[in-house]
Amino acid sequence: MNPFKINLTNLWEPPVKTTPQNVEEANEGLFYSKMTLPAAAKHCGMTQKEMRLTFFEYLKYHPPTYTG
Repeated sequence: MNPFKINLTNLWEPPVKTTPQNVEEANEGLFYSKMTLPAAAKHCGMTQKEMRLTFFEYLKYHPPTYTG
């Protein structure tokens, strides 16, 4: 028995449908540093580049929440 054998059925993940709710959760996760960019992109079914561009749009319309 080979311990290094890869099961191909476990490598494939079902695609995630991009919804406004998923994108909002991902943007808030990035804004409050609860998610990393790759995790947020995977959460809402986008590429990392698409998530980065969406997050920059989110930052335009949401002011910082800290006082310093």
